Amino acid sequence: MTHKIAVLGASGYTGAELVRLIATHPAMEIVALSADRKAGMEMSEVFPFLRHLKLPRLKKIEEIDFSGVDLAFCALPHATSQEVIAGLPRDLKIVDLSADFRLRDPEAYRKWYSKAHAAPEIQAEAVYGLTEFYRDDIRNARLVAGTGCNAATGQYAIRPLIEAGVIDLDQIVIDLKAGVSGAGRSLKENLLHAELSEGTHAYSFGGTHRHLGEFDQEFSRAAGQPVLVQFTPHLLPMNRGILATVYVRGDAQAVHRVLAERYADEVFLEVLPFGALPSTRDVRGSNFVHIGVTGDRIPGRAIVVATLDNLTKGSSGQALQNANLMLGAEETAGLMLAPVFP
Repeated sequence: MTHKIAVLGASGYTGAELVRLIATHPAMEIVALSADRKAGMEMSEVFPFLRHLKLPRLKKIEEIDFSGVDLAFCALPHATSQEVIAGLPRDLKIVDLSADFRLRDPEAYRKWYSKAHAAPEIQAEAVYGLTEFYRDDIRNARLVAGTGCNAATGQYAIRPLIEAGVIDLDQIVIDLKAGVSGAGRSLKENLLHAELSEGTHAYSFGGTHRHLGEFDQEFSRAAGQPVLVQFTPHLLPMNRGILATVYVRGDAQAVHRVLAERYADEVFLEVLPFGALPSTRDVRGSNFVHIGVTGDRIPGRAIVVATLDNLTKGSSGQALQNANLMLGAEETAGLMLAPVFP
């Protein structure tokens, strides 16, 4: 069976990544692509690297006939998805890649995004899309909210440790490095080559980054009590990739054992031998996550390092993994591409 797919917001980085991945999927066909300012253009004009694919011309969302579409990916800007999704057919399965449906509590959304949610009744039915932790819920969902790329990286490193009770909940520090594609494709002065290259800087520090809303929600749920972490992201002059170095209080060997056991049967999550640490270059362009654990010179402390590609496992790859579950397809379909090296 071939599933008919629409990609809304196909002219952005995550939209293009979805098209790249779906092109290798044995049971999906892209029948509609949307863009706003680039409506009417061919996808090959917007992204020449996709020139080899036969794809529908870009349209505005209101021009798309959804009657034959099985699932839509919404790769739209934050605060846009909620209004668009509210107007889509109720029988259409949706995977949203924006932040609009990640937070279950409307007040939490208001806190982190400084506005009221425009579709709270739909927000209530959304399933959080961290695949390896919500797999059964995702299978039965109509709407899945993809995680933030930073939030996913931190959760893969920490969530099993919270659930197993092997770390101190008051001593979690996440130091994260991210590639520039995580900021999206729109023009921004601080992302110009001359402004970004040959340097790095912290941003959204001091507890202001919006992905902290996801950390608060998911870590507190896992622990059964409020959990607040320290989190500082840094922007690196590279296109793709996230690497999170997490400092925790707990026995390093126990931390490694818990992660290795939790992810032993997960195709896309690889826990390295104790003492080995991962690199962004080893997961680039793939849906894989590499996690390493080592001890600290201070007894009773451990360091966990997790890395993934922000556009793939951090966004579009995870979205496709969730869509596979929603459509009853093989979970790994279209996602077994090896990382690109060098």
